[in-house]
Amino acid sequence: DVAPSRGLGDVYKRQVMERLKLNNTNKGIILITASAFCFALMGMFVRLSGDLPAMQKSFFRNIVAFVFSVAVLLKEHKKITVPKSAVKYLFLRAFFGTVGIVCNFYAIGKLVLADASILNKMSPFFAILGSLLILKEKISPKKAIIVLTAFIGCLFVIKPTFRNAELIPSLIGLLGGFGAGIAYTMVHKLGQEKVEGSFIVFFFSAFSTLVFLPFMIAEYKPMTALQLGYLLLAGLSATGGQYTITAAYIYAPARDISVYDYSQIVFSSLLGLFVFGQVPDVLSIIGYVIIIAMAAAMFFLNRKSAKSA
Repeated sequence: DVAPSRGLGDVYKRQVMERLKLNNTNKGIILITASAFCFALMGMFVRLSGDLPAMQKSFFRNIVAFVFSVAVLLKEHKKITVPKSAVKYLFLRAFFGTVGIVCNFYAIGKLVLADASILNKMSPFFAILGSLLILKEKISPKKAIIVLTAFIGCLFVIKPTFRNAELIPSLIGLLGGFGAGIAYTMVHKLGQEKVEGSFIVFFFSAFSTLVFLPFMIAEYKPMTALQLGYLLLAGLSATGGQYTITAAYIYAPARDISVYDYSQIVFSSLLGLFVFGQVPDVLSIIGYVIIIAMAAAMFFLNRKSAKSA
């Protein structure tokens, strides 16, 4: 009787261990949440770097990503081929991504960290509009309503009145979300054109670094060693965010994990509170709730469409 019971115990333990193993979707969720935390850290370090020009902050953030992207390309030893039809999309991705970074960094320096974060997280909704206007992809009425409602939520964060001293930084932060959204649309198109992801990252990092360099030199502001350290940490955090979000989408499709990217708002709110003593106002919090709710609605709509396909 002892031997069979021991065998059953071993089977039970094996079953428990198999259940505890992470499936690909769970791995994707963990990785995209880690990415959100990395990008929240990036925002914190950019803010801690102090009153430096946005171009200067952007340059040091991107030079780190450039070095990493070169190292990855050298390690892969792949022959990179870019179809002629994809060249314009590479430049569009790089241009709008560069606009997105500068505007986001400017907003981080002027706004509550969570406000800057949520405005940048409007990028998925801008990506849908970009797909409609640039790639001529159709958008369903349900998705159109979700996008419109998200923009209504955005108004609660921006508070568009001339009495609002943060109106201009908020609009610039929203422009950053627009830039990021169009850049993501171009990445999607480049994927369809079979362009390697590592080369897309390299090209964007090289392009933006070269764009930032003359502006950084022209308006360079001397930095302390601590400020330089913060900017390099911002670059490392952003690079970690880029690679973990890429790995997340390798493990699982966007429809299954994209909503977890909005955990960045929670991380940014907590970092803003404990590091800078920032507390978002009631209208901003209402805006967060609306935007995150619309992101969740889009998430479930995409999953439903995938199951019925």
